[in-house]
Amino acid sequence: MHNYLTEEVINKLQEEIEHRKVVVRRRINDDLKEARAQGDLSENYEYKAAKRDRAQNEGRIRYLERMIRTAKVVNDDTSEDEVGIGKTVAVSFINDEEEENFFIVTTVEADPLNNKISIESPIGKAIYRKHIGEIVEVEAPEEKYKIKIENIFRTDAEEE
Repeated sequence: MHNYLTEEVINKLQEEIEHRKVVVRRRINDDLKEARAQGDLSENYEYKAAKRDRAQNEGRIRYLERMIRTAKVVNDDTSEDEVGIGKTVAVSFINDEEEENFFIVTTVEADPLNNKISIESPIGKAIYRKHIGEIVEVEAPEEKYKIKIENIFRTDAEEE
Protein backbone atom coordinates (compact mmCIF):
# COMPACT_ATOMS: atom_id res chain seq x y z
CA MET A 1 0.00 0.00 0.00
CA HIS A 2 1.18 3.48 -0.83
CA ASN A 3 0.78 6.60 1.20
CA TYR A 4 -0.50 9.41 -0.99
CA LEU A 5 1.50 12.49 -0.04
CA THR A 6 2.20 15.89 -1.54
CA GLU A 7 5.73 17.28 -1.83
CA GLU A 8 4.84 19.75 0.93
CA VAL A 9 3.88 16.95 3.33
CA ILE A 10 7.02 14.97 2.46
CA ASN A 11 9.12 18.04 3.27
CA LYS A 12 7.36 18.39 6.65
CA LEU A 13 8.03 14.72 7.42
CA GLN A 14 11.69 15.11 6.49
CA GLU A 15 11.91 18.13 8.81
CA GLU A 16 10.45 16.05 11.63
CA ILE A 17 12.94 13.25 10.95
CA GLU A 18 15.84 15.71 11.01
CA HIS A 19 14.57 17.28 14.25
CA ARG A 20 14.24 13.85 15.87
CA LYS A 21 17.71 12.77 14.72
CA VAL A 22 19.49 15.94 15.81
CA VAL A 23 17.57 17.52 18.68
CA VAL A 24 15.54 14.72 20.28
CA ARG A 25 18.32 12.10 20.07
CA ARG A 26 20.79 14.49 21.72
CA ARG A 27 18.35 15.26 24.54
CA ILE A 28 17.62 11.57 25.13
CA ASN A 29 21.32 10.69 25.09
CA ASP A 30 21.98 13.43 27.65
CA ASP A 31 19.14 12.03 29.80
CA LEU A 32 20.66 8.54 29.54
CA LYS A 33 24.11 9.80 30.58
CA GLU A 34 22.65 11.63 33.55
CA ALA A 35 20.60 8.61 34.63
CA ARG A 36 23.62 6.25 34.33
CA ALA A 37 25.62 8.59 36.54
CA GLN A 38 23.09 8.07 39.34
CA GLY A 39 24.26 4.50 39.84
CA ASP A 40 22.13 1.36 40.22
CA LEU A 41 20.30 1.01 36.89
CA SER A 42 17.99 -1.80 38.02
CA GLU A 43 15.87 0.57 40.11
CA ASN A 44 16.55 3.76 38.18
CA TYR A 45 13.27 5.15 36.80
CA GLU A 46 14.98 7.96 34.88
CA TYR A 47 17.16 5.44 33.05
CA LYS A 48 14.19 3.25 32.11
CA ALA A 49 12.18 6.29 30.98
CA ALA A 50 15.05 7.56 28.82
CA LYS A 51 15.44 4.11 27.22
CA ARG A 52 11.69 4.04 26.53
CA ASP A 53 11.87 7.54 25.02
CA ARG A 54 14.79 6.47 22.84
CA ALA A 55 12.88 3.44 21.56
CA GLN A 56 9.81 5.55 20.79
CA ASN A 57 11.88 8.19 19.00
CA GLU A 58 13.74 5.62 16.89
CA GLY A 59 10.46 3.88 16.07
CA ARG A 60 8.93 7.16 14.92
CA ILE A 61 11.98 7.90 12.75
CA ARG A 62 11.73 4.47 11.09
CA TYR A 63 7.98 4.90 10.58
CA LEU A 64 8.41 8.30 8.92
CA GLU A 65 11.29 7.12 6.73
CA ARG A 66 9.24 4.12 5.59
CA MET A 67 6.25 6.36 4.90
CA ILE A 68 8.36 8.62 2.68
CA ARG A 69 10.03 5.66 0.97
CA THR A 70 6.70 4.07 0.06
CA ALA A 71 4.90 7.33 -0.74
CA LYS A 72 3.17 7.98 -3.98
CA VAL A 73 3.57 11.68 -4.66
CA VAL A 74 0.37 13.38 -5.70
CA ASN A 75 0.19 16.74 -7.38
CA ASP A 76 -3.22 18.21 -7.02
CA ASP A 77 -3.98 19.61 -10.44
CA THR A 78 -7.73 19.67 -9.98
CA SER A 79 -9.72 22.59 -11.36
CA GLU A 80 -11.58 25.05 -9.12
CA ASP A 81 -14.87 23.16 -9.53
CA GLU A 82 -13.34 19.74 -8.93
CA VAL A 83 -12.82 18.00 -5.56
CA GLY A 84 -9.12 17.93 -4.70
CA ILE A 85 -6.54 18.07 -1.93
CA GLY A 86 -6.74 21.24 0.15
CA LYS A 87 -10.38 21.90 -0.61
CA THR A 88 -13.42 21.78 1.63
CA VAL A 89 -16.34 19.91 0.12
CA ALA A 90 -19.96 20.19 1.21
CA VAL A 91 -21.77 16.91 0.61
CA SER A 92 -25.28 15.78 1.36
CA PHE A 93 -26.10 12.22 2.31
CA ILE A 94 -28.99 11.22 0.06
CA ASN A 95 -30.76 8.81 2.43
CA ASP A 96 -30.29 10.87 5.60
CA GLU A 97 -30.89 14.33 4.11
CA GLU A 98 -27.94 15.59 6.15
CA GLU A 99 -25.13 17.84 4.95
CA GLU A 100 -21.52 17.66 6.06
CA ASN A 101 -18.31 19.52 5.16
CA PHE A 102 -15.08 17.58 4.65
CA PHE A 103 -11.57 18.94 4.19
CA ILE A 104 -9.68 16.76 1.69
CA VAL A 105 -6.11 15.91 2.75
CA THR A 106 -3.32 13.39 2.20
CA THR A 107 -2.77 10.22 4.20
CA VAL A 108 -0.81 11.63 7.14
CA GLU A 109 -2.99 14.70 7.58
CA ALA A 110 -6.23 12.74 7.93
CA ASP A 111 -8.21 13.48 11.08
CA PRO A 112 -11.74 12.10 10.68
CA LEU A 113 -12.89 13.45 14.05
CA ASN A 114 -12.26 16.95 12.68
CA ASN A 115 -13.68 16.13 9.22
CA LYS A 116 -10.26 16.00 7.57
CA ILE A 117 -10.50 13.00 5.27
CA SER A 118 -7.86 11.38 3.13
CA ILE A 119 -8.28 10.73 -0.56
CA GLU A 120 -7.84 7.08 0.45
CA SER A 121 -10.88 7.00 2.74
CA PRO A 122 -14.15 5.61 1.35
CA ILE A 123 -15.70 9.07 0.97
CA GLY A 124 -12.43 10.57 -0.25
CA LYS A 125 -12.07 7.92 -2.97
CA ALA A 126 -15.67 8.41 -4.05
CA ILE A 127 -15.56 12.21 -4.39
CA TYR A 128 -11.95 12.87 -5.47
CA ARG A 129 -11.91 14.66 -8.86
CA LYS A 130 -15.72 14.87 -8.96
CA HIS A 131 -17.70 18.07 -9.61
CA ILE A 132 -20.45 20.05 -7.92
CA GLY A 133 -23.82 18.40 -8.44
CA GLU A 134 -22.49 14.87 -8.99
CA ILE A 135 -24.01 12.02 -7.03
CA VAL A 136 -21.56 9.25 -6.15
CA GLU A 137 -21.77 5.93 -4.37
CA VAL A 138 -19.56 5.44 -1.34
CA GLU A 139 -18.42 1.90 -0.62
CA ALA A 140 -17.88 1.80 3.13
CA PRO A 141 -16.86 -1.42 4.91
CA GLU A 142 -20.36 -2.17 6.21
CA GLU A 143 -22.62 -0.52 3.64
CA LYS A 144 -22.96 1.44 0.42
CA TYR A 145 -24.63 4.83 0.33
CA LYS A 146 -24.95 7.81 -1.99
CA ILE A 147 -23.81 11.37 -1.49
CA LYS A 148 -24.16 14.50 -3.58
CA ILE A 149 -21.42 17.09 -3.92
CA GLU A 150 -23.11 20.38 -3.03
CA ASN A 151 -20.20 22.82 -3.04
CA ILE A 152 -16.39 23.03 -3.17
CA PHE A 153 -14.32 25.68 -1.36
CA ARG A 154 -10.59 26.37 -1.65
CA THR A 155 -9.23 26.68 1.90
CA ASP A 156 -5.93 26.56 3.74
CA ALA A 157 -5.26 23.70 6.17
CA GLU A 158 -4.38 26.25 8.88
CA GLU A 159 -7.88 27.69 8.70
CA GLU A 160 -9.53 24.30 9.45
